[in-house]
Amino acid sequence: MPRNKSFHNSHEPFREYNSIELVDDHINGPFRFLNPTRAHFKHTALTKKSTSTAQGSDTGKTELPKTQDPAPYLRFKWRSRDNRKGRHALAIPPSAAAASENYVTPKPTSTLHEAGKGILRMLIQYPYWDISYLVATIFTLGSVVWVMNAFFVFLPLVQPGTEFGTEIEYGGGITAFIGATIFEIGSVLLMFEAINENRSGCFGWALERLVEGEEEGQEGAIRVRPDKDRCAHHHTNKRNLVGKSDVKPPQSPSPNSTTTTISLLTDLTPSSEPTHKPPQSSSPHQPRSWKWYPSQHDLTTYYLHDLGFLASLSQFLGASIFWLSGLTALPGINTILSQNALDGIYWAPQIVGGTGFIISGTLFMLETQTIWYVPAPGVLGWHIGFWNLVGAYGFTLCGALGPAYASSGAQYEASLATFWGSWAFLIGSLIQWYESLDKYPVEVEDTG
Repeated sequence: MPRNKSFHNSHEPFREYNSIELVDDHINGPFRFLNPTRAHFKHTALTKKSTSTAQGSDTGKTELPKTQDPAPYLRFKWRSRDNRKGRHALAIPPSAAAASENYVTPKPTSTLHEAGKGILRMLIQYPYWDISYLVATIFTLGSVVWVMNAFFVFLPLVQPGTEFGTEIEYGGGITAFIGATIFEIGSVLLMFEAINENRSGCFGWALERLVEGEEEGQEGAIRVRPDKDRCAHHHTNKRNLVGKSDVKPPQSPSPNSTTTTISLLTDLTPSSEPTHKPPQSSSPHQPRSWKWYPSQHDLTTYYLHDLGFLASLSQFLGASIFWLSGLTALPGINTILSQNALDGIYWAPQIVGGTGFIISGTLFMLETQTIWYVPAPGVLGWHIGFWNLVGAYGFTLCGALGPAYASSGAQYEASLATFWGSWAFLIGSLIQWYESLDKYPVEVEDTG
């Protein structure tokens, strides 16, 4: 069987729990020789029809009326990128986007109203303990600096009358160094994020039976809602950046509660026995400590076959090499170098580092695609990879034109490439910022 059609036993998401079932025909990845990048799961509580009445069975458990058919087509989507970012995607059929008497789901997050709420979150939420949020905001800051750099370098060529003394040497050189340094810091955190992905998966959703529905006819329906208290991703740990997750212990429902909540630790009814297997060391409910680097075994058997890790590694290597051009752009260094020295330690690192960015952006795009040649514009991560790829081409083109910088035409095109490349990076970073705060995306698709 191709590697992208099955999970390794130690890396299968939700493997600890009998209540979560893997939908075998929804496991895939863009390349046969790499790990799966997406899969669908279903909860047994949403697929089993009740055979008793609402009054209960002989055991006294509250059961759904037999006329109720829970949401058999609801799918809990696992994606490798979402897993790294601490996100939990829910796929609902088009019929579920409207009110249903059988189940209640969150509203789709792709609407303009929900998108507006996401933009508002960017203005009022600052989860500095979330490494995915830090990665996004650091790259946004770095992109802003590069946009400033592009103005310092490109504007005098377009409007010479706006140039002030040493604008290109000091304004362009210093912002290039700062921008390259910020990108390097973001790339280091990106590597830590990839190394510390939650391999056992985090379910992230709670299922409740509504005893009293918010609307008429919803009694006995099942509601699916985000379960932030039980999220096993390290992104929820507010006490430190490099530590364990912060899973709160499950609480027994109040006797007077109007809903009965279930999650991975309980069955559909509060009196049922837990349906999960005894947790192992990698269980979401016994979170492991932060890892600074992977073991050699993990590196060769898992990470080197993981698209997200390979993309992050390419970004890190590219940023590290690119940083050399930022260093040599500083005033007092760039101006005293000969043309051969400039070509070797200033322009060449831009070309090689930019190539690393191109590889990274391409791999991040491919990670979100079901087939390597079919784009996935419906996924936020695809747009992030796309705009980063555009920005990478701009920075690489600038470096490629650098050795001919003495020519006014080459100087203009190189500066212009930095200008549009930095804006592309900024767009991608802003989308990534939005993504880092959207932890519970709800997507409408045909899951039947």
